[in-house]
Amino acid sequence: MSDELRRNLALFPIGIVQKLTELTPRQIRYYEQHELIKPTRTEGNQRLFSFNDVERLLEIKKLIDQGINMAGVKKMLGETEKFSELPVTEEAKQEAQKVKELTDQELHDLLKQELMLGRHGMSSSLIRGELSRFFH
Repeated sequence: MSDELRRNLALFPIGIVQKLTELTPRQIRYYEQHELIKPTRTEGNQRLFSFNDVERLLEIKKLIDQGINMAGVKKMLGETEKFSELPVTEEAKQEAQKVKELTDQELHDLLKQELMLGRHGMSSSLIRGELSRFFH
């Protein structure tokens, strides 16, 4: 599986994202309303978030904590035009189904591996700093 596909794969329900980012569900929905994130929806209309969504929420949180207002956040993050939306292929749907069947331990290991590999750039250290507290 390619790195980009893996990072865009919707894995986390809002409860997990809430714990990872320390944002309230209302804040997460607010950022979605402002089109700063676009979580995937299941057939039951449940939001599922990818690694990229979690990373973006952490970036938003950092900017808000620095005192930047919503207009400034939108401008700095370039609103929604910077989303790298992949076309949904049959292969991607099958991968998503496999991921849904992961055990908690497998999901934990996958998240830990993602944190250890990270991405180059400023946001990588942000994610490691925010999410690494979940791993000992």
